[in-house]
Amino acid sequence: MNLDVANLKDLAFQLGNEVPNAFILFGSEQEDGKALLLCYISKDLVSEKGLDAGKVVRELGKYIHGGGGGQPFFATAGGKNPAGIEEALSKAIEFLN
Repeated sequence: MNLDVANLKDLAFQLGNEVPNAFILFGSEQEDGKALLLCYISKDLVSEKGLDAGKVVRELGKYIHGGGGGQPFFATAGGKNPAGIEEALSKAIEFLN
């Protein structure tokens, strides 16, 4: 899915408001050829499970040769390697175990 940051953020928050215990991670190659990761974690998962979207994108940002951060419930990362998006997304499950 190749949407800009604003549209991905809107979609993540909309889904997060509709789905309980949401852990949402989007990856997108932007028009400038750069990679974007966006993570939304529902506040109940943040408080109950100690999940942190900022930590998630910082760790997964390595796969896209970049970095990022944000708040415990929402964070983004940018990088220069869109080929790493698929691997980053596949590694996300490790944060839920």
